[in-house]
Amino acid sequence: MNCLIIDDEPLAVELLEDFVSKVPFLNLEASCSNGIEAISILKNNTIDLIFTDIEMPDFSGIEFIKSLDVKPLFIFTTAYSHYAIEGFNLNAVDYLVKPIPFHRFLTAVNRAHEIFLLKKEGGKKLLQPAVPATDACNFIFVKSDYENIKINFDDIKYIEGLKDYIKIFSTSHKPILTLSSFKKIEEKLPANLFIRVHRSYIVSLKYIHSVQRNRILIDTIRIPIGNNYKDDFLKMIGG
Repeated sequence: MNCLIIDDEPLAVELLEDFVSKVPFLNLEASCSNGIEAISILKNNTIDLIFTDIEMPDFSGIEFIKSLDVKPLFIFTTAYSHYAIEGFNLNAVDYLVKPIPFHRFLTAVNRAHEIFLLKKEGGKKLLQPAVPATDACNFIFVKSDYENIKINFDDIKYIEGLKDYIKIFSTSHKPILTLSSFKKIEEKLPANLFIRVHRSYIVSLKYIHSVQRNRILIDTIRIPIGNNYKDDFLKMIGG
């Protein structure tokens, strides 16, 4: 995947360049300090993935992404977590808050690579023939009783862990009980839409009504925030 880094901080660019060099499927095409330079690079190069800061000279990373008629995959890399929701609404692959640890970078680019391959191959290897390629990254299938049930990511409100099982609460189905580990289901969910907030709960950012001390309110359900997950959750929502 050909990458473009956009950031007005030289140290931030240096760190991302180092991270990119460690991932075999990433190729750094160019680095620049603002959106105007980036537009010129995009005109003359094939870019598959953009890493962009948000607060930059001339215009912001969000304004830059909005200005593109054809958008490559993109990941926001910023020190300001309060832009997270707007970033997710633009369908960012992920939103990384500085200082960025390598494991979070790796999670984000693995997700981007998965989407890239699905688009490139039209989903032929990973999807049933009848499924349109445009839906490739919008759902999962889970096995419950004797059937495989398709669940759209947009419909999942939250997931509860019950020992060897997980229970998926969504808008389209009654709660679905499936034999799976939290680790497996977490790997299948887009990191820009879902976050683990407790050893027994994963929530969709879309359906959070409010955060009340150490509780998240989704509909009338109060979901606990575990101490080990609190900092990452608050960073994501800008708390």
